Amino acid sequence: MKLWWVGIVISLVFSKWANGFVEHSFNETELSFLEAYGESKVGANYLMVGLTLIPGAGAKRAVCLDGTLPGYHLHRGYGSGANSWLIQLEGGGWCNSIRNCVYRKTTRRGSSRFMEKNIAFTGILSNKAEENPDFFNWNRVKLRYCDGASFTGDGEDKARQLQFRGQRIWLSAMEDLKSKGMRYAKQTLLSGCSAGGLAAILHCDEFRGLFPRTTKVKCLSDAGLFLDAPDVSGGRTLRNLYNGVVGLQGVQHNLPRVCTNHLDPTSCFFPQNLIANIQTPLFILNAAYDSWQIQSSLAPASADPAGFWHECRLNHAKCTPSQINFLQGFRNQMLNAVKRFAMSNKNGLFINSCFAHCQTERQDTWFADDSPVIGKKAIAIAVGDWYFDRTSVKAVDCPYPCDNSCHNLVFQRAN
Repeated sequence: MKLWWVGIVISLVFSKWANGFVEHSFNETELSFLEAYGESKVGANYLMVGLTLIPGAGAKRAVCLDGTLPGYHLHRGYGSGANSWLIQLEGGGWCNSIRNCVYRKTTRRGSSRFMEKNIAFTGILSNKAEENPDFFNWNRVKLRYCDGASFTGDGEDKARQLQFRGQRIWLSAMEDLKSKGMRYAKQTLLSGCSAGGLAAILHCDEFRGLFPRTTKVKCLSDAGLFLDAPDVSGGRTLRNLYNGVVGLQGVQHNLPRVCTNHLDPTSCFFPQNLIANIQTPLFILNAAYDSWQIQSSLAPASADPAGFWHECRLNHAKCTPSQINFLQGFRNQMLNAVKRFAMSNKNGLFINSCFAHCQTERQDTWFADDSPVIGKKAIAIAVGDWYFDRTSVKAVDCPYPCDNSCHNLVFQRAN
């Protein structure tokens, strides 16, 4: 298997990563690092796209955590893709407490002041047919993530000068893009990675509502299937995190009513309680052994004070048989979570048995000579086949360790 080695400094809760990221939440830190992995590999041959701030957002209080304007990167389509639009929602964890959010607003995840002015468009955002066969000539947008609640919050904390305006950012961005031609789209795809993948699920039907019925609209969630699953101590690490996000940022008012009518708001932030009721065609792409969920939800240091899981969480090859058995149980929970969803002909599924996180924006995992496959079909081809109705795609890998096409993320402690 391909092993992608990353040097990391690991601590219990407050972490400083070897590549320079410093965050005050182990969940946000590890997720941001995993999502950013591969950016360091960007070379001169990749398309670099500039940041556009949304000028009218301020008047609508559609602002980042620190009050700065939100933004996106847009590369125009051409030819057969001139009236097609792909919107990629950036990921990057969540902030679930005043302390986390106050820190977050001093980073690119909470302020446009710190966002890169130019980013590389790779994978599903690439402009090369040989790297992105179905979407290379579409209008491709990456919407930056600076609210910390998957584009769903609406509130503020005046004393701490925090703006929780994710829902307004989402609406303001869509309005701005419509004014730039998206209103005339013939076909659209809303996608996202990780926290952005969750956002793509949460906003999927809203996105459908932006266009006339004659427009083809579908959604794609990459590494957004965060499960409400017990951690190795029997606790609910991720539920506790989400409970903080939902309560702090006023998320409950923007969650799908079909869910909140019978479940509590925190439960309705979990995709497993949403996906079966989404009316718009949705494709779920997820690693069965999601690297972030293993590190920060299933086996975080806070749930493993004795360090029994320490080596396993960094490198799956060092897991004991009982630990692998636990992870197989997690995979089973994931498959059960998508069972009803997968019964619909309109939906697509690609669950590969890899230790990975976010596979659409990395070129090596999206579409390359040695990219991950299920049944000889790469992720880019599977998504394209589903989007263009070339064939039904319900691809579920055999359990670990049978797949030798994975690009597994393996971590080692930095010296």
